[in-house]
Amino acid sequence: MSKGLAAIGGGLAAMGAAIGIGILAGRLLEAISRQPELEGKLMGRFFLTVGLTDAVPIIAIVLAMIVLFA
Repeated sequence: MSKGLAAIGGGLAAMGAAIGIGILAGRLLEAISRQPELEGKLMGRFFLTVGLTDAVPIIAIVLAMIVLFA
């Protein structure tokens, strides 16, 4: 039972991060279209935020694999 829940939790974490990054990218394009002169600053912050957002599902998937194979 707990192995199935671990797999579902890892998948939900990955989906949540994908949705979050999609929303983030859309807002980035909006911000750049409103103020093109800030593109450099916004892109740097975007990549930092995407990296931090990607860390969460990676950790969740690793933990799910530990539960599945332990």
